[in-house]
Amino acid sequence: MDGRVVITKGDVTAFEVDAVVNAANKTLLGGGGVDGAIHRAAGPQLLEECRTLGGCETGQAKITGGYRLPARHVIHTVGPVWHGGDRGEDALLAACYRNSLALAAENGLATVAFPSISTGAYGFPIRRAAPIALRTVREALEADPSLRKVYFVCFSEGDMEVYLEEAKEIFGEG
Repeated sequence: MDGRVVITKGDVTAFEVDAVVNAANKTLLGGGGVDGAIHRAAGPQLLEECRTLGGCETGQAKITGGYRLPARHVIHTVGPVWHGGDRGEDALLAACYRNSLALAAENGLATVAFPSISTGAYGFPIRRAAPIALRTVREALEADPSLRKVYFVCFSEGDMEVYLEEAKEIFGEG
């Protein structure tokens, strides 16, 4: 994808991009994991703005300012809770990535950093989630040249290895 997809290990709150994606809960009012880290780093203004949004359904996305983050915006998406894979989890996870990138494009944002949505507390298996995320992002990038760069910011070395392995399969060697 000509360098448009970057897989790395790190802290998504530290990325200087147009938008970081928050793996939020339905209230959008903060929580644990990535959600809590983004809210802490952005400051109380993020919570104030989120209170005006009326929550968010699973698979959907909403946008706010980035406040004290290096990112200009936060795109909040609610990933599916893993229930064994027979409750539409795959489609809902793909919708998180697709709707987040559509919202980025609608707002003229060209660089986006994603965490691994739903693979923490929501229990979605990383080996199943990574190819869904990568394929969905690939489709969005192929369809919209205004999206210049997408980062997958992995929490652990192990998660990064899974993403890199799957990326070889999906994007090819080079």
